[in-house]
Amino acid sequence: MNQNSYQCCARCVMDTSDPEIIFDEGGVCNHCHQFDERAGREWFPNESGRHQWEDIVKKIKGHGRGQEYDCILGLSGGVDSSYLAIKAHEWGLRPLVMHVDAGWNSELAVSNIESIVRHCGYDLHTHVVDWEEMRDLHLAYLRAGVANQDVPQDHIFFASLYHFATHNGIRYILSGGNLATEGIFPSSWHGSAMDAINLKAIHSKYGNDRLSQYRTISFFDYYVWYPFFKKMRTLRPLNYMPYDKGAALIELEDRVGYKPYPRKHGESLFTKLFQNYYLPTKFEMDKRRPHFSSLIASGQMDRDEALRKLEEPLYDPIELETDISYFCKKLRISRSEFEQFIDAPIHRYDDFPNWDSRRALLKRVQSLVARSLGRTIKVYS
Repeated sequence: MNQNSYQCCARCVMDTSDPEIIFDEGGVCNHCHQFDERAGREWFPNESGRHQWEDIVKKIKGHGRGQEYDCILGLSGGVDSSYLAIKAHEWGLRPLVMHVDAGWNSELAVSNIESIVRHCGYDLHTHVVDWEEMRDLHLAYLRAGVANQDVPQDHIFFASLYHFATHNGIRYILSGGNLATEGIFPSSWHGSAMDAINLKAIHSKYGNDRLSQYRTISFFDYYVWYPFFKKMRTLRPLNYMPYDKGAALIELEDRVGYKPYPRKHGESLFTKLFQNYYLPTKFEMDKRRPHFSSLIASGQMDRDEALRKLEEPLYDPIELETDISYFCKKLRISRSEFEQFIDAPIHRYDDFPNWDSRRALLKRVQSLVARSLGRTIKVYS
């Protein structure tokens, strides 16, 4: 991968490895401008945000009065969801804490989750995904040659949250997603993890077995049934505070004995190999760029520091060989099959049926209704 051939933003470190990037006359990219615009609408790292979130907490508690749980929180073992878990405890919320085990948990992730749950006194429900179905989905995505190999994990994680929330009569889902560390990500690099039409199309073409246990979320459920009929809301509390990931990690270490991962997404052995080898090798996509760019835009990292870190290798060679060997053994494929997946022709997610046209139509309807009512309508996340 020759990153030197790419044009880089003058403010962040996103470059033309994103084919849709646009630069202004000063060399600043569209991602930076979009971050600033979104931050003005969605990120409140001040007293206003604190007061807004206090009002939301009152609503959550009010709706959950008399119930065992007033919200649901997905806990992956990563810094964002872990920090959110201890904050929810401070706010006096009573979340049903859920973890989805898709077969790739690192031992450190399991230990961190146990530490947080023990510290907060939470009930933890772990949904263990049927491994044979998960394996079949992983192999289908590898055969498809698409960039977003993490969809099988991500979709079941969010789908499980929705299913368990409705089963337990819970309206509010707390998400660790946030603008400060995830506000920049090129849309050209991926499709929606919630697009069950795309997932089923890829599996239908390249999978071998039926998905009988793997539950999905339909377009209708995600955009209509859950938000309008079930009145469910996905909330991002970290957007109502001056969220600093480094400071959050220190607090987690001090308060619950949290152990940091050697690299981002180290809680999942699959995601670790996917982001640090598969994507940069096959697609020339280095996910450190949008991550560092988000931190630069939110004032948590200096651009020169980001450029220095980008010069560091993504993988130690010995560690890489160990992880590839484990990956092949887990999926029951040979090393040569793995290399064939890397070398096979590339496809985009939209080479397969997807929900993009339905979503575009829904957006147009949403815009028309908003104009007729004279107010913004946004009840899903």
